[in-house]
Amino acid sequence: LDVLASLVNLFAVRHALHPADREHRFGHGKAEPLAGMGQAMFIAGSAVLLLLQAAGRIINPQQMGTGFEIGIGVMVFSMVATFALISYQQYVIKHTNSTAIKADRLHYKTDLLVNASVIVALLLTFYGWAGFDAIFALGIAIFILYSAWDIVKESIDLLMDHELPDEEREKIREIVLKHPGTQGFHDLRTRRSGTMVFIQLHLELDSKLSLLAAHNIADQLERDLSSLFTEAEVIIHEDPVTVATL
Repeated sequence: LDVLASLVNLFAVRHALHPADREHRFGHGKAEPLAGMGQAMFIAGSAVLLLLQAAGRIINPQQMGTGFEIGIGVMVFSMVATFALISYQQYVIKHTNSTAIKADRLHYKTDLLVNASVIVALLLTFYGWAGFDAIFALGIAIFILYSAWDIVKESIDLLMDHELPDEEREKIREIVLKHPGTQGFHDLRTRRSGTMVFIQLHLELDSKLSLLAAHNIADQLERDLSSLFTEAEVIIHEDPVTVATL
């Protein structure tokens, strides 16, 4: 299941990176939140199953079998490999902000937490503290559900063209207002699709400027705004300030 889920994310990320084409003029970035939502729902289902199993173990406690030392050794090896993968995924997320990879990271983070809790619970049970495995499982399941909801919410925001965070919009505002020749702006619209950021605004300029001069100001501003993000498409409509204030 881990391999299948990661393969789905791989195909989604690869598809999202395809450039815009005749049928998809804004690119294919929304393949990522679709995959992220599917992954989050899969993880949430696993958390519900974990909740049910934990509740069953609380109601009907089970004795620990023998030979658990080998199982602990296997889980420790698995945890080391999983931790290395999660660390690399975090590095990729930092540079791409990929929703699909965030969901995949949560998936493997879940595996890591479950294995860690099982090891601790087994050791506690071995020393006479029985029942902790079910308690740990309940806590982890709740954490997983909360984290899965964060991924679902982010995916929905991307699919519904939610505005960029306020701090990013404020950076855009500062660059626009400090740009030479700018007398104001309005109708700022932003959204994110995969790794691509889309910015649209109406720029208020001196009414006496020539069309070429207005174009040059807007063109330079587009380049300045694009430098804020890894990938960005900026569309600026030039308005005479006398018209914009009517």
